[in-house]
Amino acid sequence: MSAITRDEVAHLARLSRLALHEDELDQLAAQLDEIISAVAKVQEVAKGDIPPTSHALPLTNVYRPDETHQGLTPDQALAGAPAVEDQRFRVPQILGEEE
Repeated sequence: MSAITRDEVAHLARLSRLALHEDELDQLAAQLDEIISAVAKVQEVAKGDIPPTSHALPLTNVYRPDETHQGLTPDQALAGAPAVEDQRFRVPQILGEEE
């Protein structure tokens, strides 16, 4: 694979609408060339007979199965409330009358 050129970096910068200084173009060209080389090495190793995976190890569900349980009755839920109104928690008003 050929090295990425300074002109190619400048072209990519224009497409990305990035304002790069002259010294940044040279620095990014070298960095992008290293990245592209690393990706090329990975592509050489990744052969067609190896299935793609999302994780290196097989994952299993670590959660317990869902089980239903009896919930609180409204009276039980409101029993510890400092104020109750119409079977609801009563809280101080924080907004004006308009909605």
